[in-house]
Amino acid sequence: MNKIYFDNAATTPVAEEVFEQMQNYFKNEYGNPSSIYSFARNAKNAVDDARASVARLIGADAGRIIFTGSGTEADNWAIKGVAEACANKGNHIITTAFEHHAVLHTCEYLEKKGYEVTYLPVSKNGLVSAEDVAKAIKPTTILITVMFANNEIGTIQPIAEIGSIARDRGVLFHTDAVQAVGHIPIDVKQMNIDLLSMSAHKIYGPKGVGALYVGRNVKLPSFLHGGGQEYGKRAGTENVAGIAGFGKAAELALEGMTRETSRVLALRERLVDGVLNTIPHSRLNGDRAKRLPGNASFIFEFIEGESVLLMLDMKGFCASSGSACTSGSLDPSHVLLSIGLPHELAHGSLRLTLGKFNTEQEVDQLLEILPGVVDKLRQMSPLYEDYCRNQQ
Repeated sequence: MNKIYFDNAATTPVAEEVFEQMQNYFKNEYGNPSSIYSFARNAKNAVDDARASVARLIGADAGRIIFTGSGTEADNWAIKGVAEACANKGNHIITTAFEHHAVLHTCEYLEKKGYEVTYLPVSKNGLVSAEDVAKAIKPTTILITVMFANNEIGTIQPIAEIGSIARDRGVLFHTDAVQAVGHIPIDVKQMNIDLLSMSAHKIYGPKGVGALYVGRNVKLPSFLHGGGQEYGKRAGTENVAGIAGFGKAAELALEGMTRETSRVLALRERLVDGVLNTIPHSRLNGDRAKRLPGNASFIFEFIEGESVLLMLDMKGFCASSGSACTSGSLDPSHVLLSIGLPHELAHGSLRLTLGKFNTEQEVDQLLEILPGVVDKLRQMSPLYEDYCRNQQ
């Protein structure tokens, strides 16, 4: 059975051009970029070229990009680094209740170290209020960290507005842009972003490679100590093949963003309309307009999302009930709870995320079988049975 992949927010397949780029640095140009002979300089040039490509994708200067092992590492470094660097200025951090766990757990770690963290609520549409951010700032505030777009429900936050507030108040601003980079336009200078986290495997690049943008006004301490790699900030021999792949993925994303956004958005709207029009007691999570082009997150009342996933899997469809990082958890999504959904509804979620390799035919195939899957599960649900009895 051929699989149909609707989980691009979890990870994307590596693009053919990216794979070819990486192969060269595994097989042919395998030198250590820290060595001084010409063969090794080819590897160093690959890292420098990738740095420039990633920088262009977010409107940054190449020298402000530092490669990491993941988006999670970039989040950790940004938050812990600012906490350490600004310890003499204050101990207050502002974030939101529905951040990725890479941010939430890092903030919780700092709370145990004596830092104060404000977790701002979000609206029922999954949007952070810039006004709430402004009101939360104290004289001791050293960092605001708000994700660019939510990883589960895809809602895009008012990043430029928050960045302007942070800049006016003299507070550093970090955004976890792992889901947004390469899918929507980002300009770190225009948006007053001081730190930005990203990851290659969300844009058809390899897993195990991320990056952190560090603005000129930010003085982060070194994350790994040892050699002088990554401007002396992250010691360890660079993952040249992975970084080269990230650079190629960034290049492709920038070239095709306008065209691909339009195509994927049309697929998403076809999918959302199809689900909401054919499956009773279903709803779209998050704001319909202010969301990533490929994200469609649904709630189906009276059933559990995990059961939907299992039945879809048996029919050849790959999807998710939320973040891939929490897919093994029995607890309801903290994101869905944060937008006001009760526990019983938060358990019935299905996240479908479209990408560059999805087609209209695949969307239609899903729309053919999903109503039957939901109906079959509801026929076995005592909650649905009670609902129908009460309607009589």
